[in-house]
Amino acid sequence: MLMYSAAIAVGLVLLIWGADLMVDGASVTARNLGVSPMLVGLTVVGFATSAPEILVAITAAMSGAPNLAIGNAIGSNIANIGLIGGVTAVTWPLVVNSQTLRRELPALVAVSIVPVIFFLDSRLGRVEGLLLLATFGGFMYWVIQLGLRTRGHDSIEAEYASEIPADMSMTSAITRIVIGLTALGIGARSLVWGAESVAIALGISDMIIGITIVAVGTSLPELAVSLTSARKGEHGLAFGNIIGSNGFNSLAVIGIAAAITPADLDPGAIRLHLPVMLVFTLAFFFMAYNWSGTIRVGRRAGATLLCGFVAYYTYLAYQIF
Repeated sequence: MLMYSAAIAVGLVLLIWGADLMVDGASVTARNLGVSPMLVGLTVVGFATSAPEILVAITAAMSGAPNLAIGNAIGSNIANIGLIGGVTAVTWPLVVNSQTLRRELPALVAVSIVPVIFFLDSRLGRVEGLLLLATFGGFMYWVIQLGLRTRGHDSIEAEYASEIPADMSMTSAITRIVIGLTALGIGARSLVWGAESVAIALGISDMIIGITIVAVGTSLPELAVSLTSARKGEHGLAFGNIIGSNGFNSLAVIGIAAAITPADLDPGAIRLHLPVMLVFTLAFFFMAYNWSGTIRVGRRAGATLLCGFVAYYTYLAYQIF
C-alpha cells in the first residue's frame, strides 16, 4: 500500500508541475502566433489546466479502467465548484462584470446535463463518446465566437493578458510545452497505476477512487489558479477557470474515455454522483447569476458550497470505511 500511495503522490506532483508548464508555454505560444489574450484565456488556458484530467482519461481508458476516468471527470466538476469555488469565495468574495462569463454560465449548466443523458442506460459506448467529443467541438466553436464578439470590450480580457508571461521567448515556451507534456504523461501513468492498485487493495470501485483521490489531486492546479487570481483581484479568472474546466471535463474527458474503451457504469454514478454534480452546478449558477449584469458569489454562498462538498465527502468516507 505504501508503494501505491507513493505512486499516486508522485503522479500528482508531476501532473501539477506539468500542467503549470503547459499553461505558461501554451499561452505564450498562442500569443506569439497572434491569438488574442481573450481567446487564449477562453481556450488555450482552459485546455492546459484540464490537461491532467485529459491525460488521466487517456491512460485509464487504455489501461481498461474507463470508470476511473469518468469518476475523475465527475469528481473534478464537484471539486471545482464545491472545493475551489467555495474556498475562493470564502477567502475573497467574487464579483465580476463580464458579459462573456455571464453568457458562459448557462452554457455550463447545459454541458453538465449532456453526459447525464448518455448515462441513463448505465453504459457509455464509443458512439456516445464520439458524440460527446463532437458536442465538445461545437461548444469550443461557440466559445471562440463568443470571445471574438466580446474581444476588446470585456474587463476579463485584461485579466487574461496579465497572466501571460511577457518576457518568455518562443523557444522557451515550446520547451515548456514539451517538458510539461512529458511530465503529464509520466504522472498520469503513475497516478492511474497507483489508484487502480489502491482500489483493488481496498475492495472499492475505480469510480470512487477517481471521484475522490484522483479528482481532488487533478483539481489542485485549478485551485492554485483561482486562489492566486482572486487574491490579485482578478475575479473573472477564478470564475472562468471553473466554467472552462467543467466544460472540458463533462464533454472532452468523458468523451475521450468512452471513445477509447466503452464502459459499463458504476451504479453509484447514476444513483448518487451525477445528481450531486448537477446539484452543485445548479447551485453555483443560481448563486452567481443575477439580472443586474454582475456575477457574484459571496462568502455565505461560498461557505454553503464548501459545506456541501465536505458533507458529500464525509458520506463517501462513511460508505467506503
